[in-house]
Amino acid sequence: MPHMRIRDAATYLGVSDDTVRRWVDKGLLTATTDESGRKVVDGYEVALVARQQATLPGPPGGTASSARNRFVGLVTDIRTDAVMAQVELQCGPFRVVSLMSSEAVRDLGLELGSVAVAVIKSTTVIVETAKGES
Repeated sequence: MPHMRIRDAATYLGVSDDTVRRWVDKGLLTATTDESGRKVVDGYEVALVARQQATLPGPPGGTASSARNRFVGLVTDIRTDAVMAQVELQCGPFRVVSLMSSEAVRDLGLELGSVAVAVIKSTTVIVETAKGES
């Protein structure tokens, strides 16, 4: 399994180094020592903790859908012209940008600060790592 330093785990988890150290002390993450004598944690454990800690709000109004890639957030920017619009949402730690018609923005009643759900449907998902290293 790939290992990462405490500070890198903190970055991926969106918490401080001290929080990761407390989680290690509580047994939420297992730390070992690398060949340089630094504390490291298992990358897979970090991924599991990230999944457990992810708490995006549910869909407004109890909306049900078969779509699995749904991100509930707040509208933070809208740029429109006569035909097209760019709408930006902040969905927890994720920034989602959508291009749509200006008519759709009006029909949806989107405005700064309003709650919206980004539903992502894609046939292609590209995953990258740093130079193929894990």
